[in-house]
Amino acid sequence: MAKPLEFTDANFEEEVLKSDKPVLVDFWAEWCGPCKIIAPAIEELANEYEGKVKVGKVDVDSNMQAAGANNIRSIPTLLIFKDGQVADMIIGAVPKNEIKSRLDRILQAA
Repeated sequence: MAKPLEFTDANFEEEVLKSDKPVLVDFWAEWCGPCKIIAPAIEELANEYEGKVKVGKVDVDSNMQAAGANNIRSIPTLLIFKDGQVADMIIGAVPKNEIKSRLDRILQAA
């Protein structure tokens, strides 16, 4: 069963920006209540999209460079990267099916 990857300042470029697959990045923090609400959905998506989409998380408190470079102003913020560029952004805790529909749209455009 796939788990979300841990993206950091050190591996963000290699794992996200240079990925050959679309990447869903969950910018979160330990103290963030809404982040905890969507965490199970992120875990499920990592498993459901295994091999099609790379799914990972960035702890904004520990990885301020990655958060700052992507203009993260509130959390949770989900960014979907495709070919090293932000293809979609979701701010706040949203239902899993909303995230799925956005991922599916990006995959269909590939």
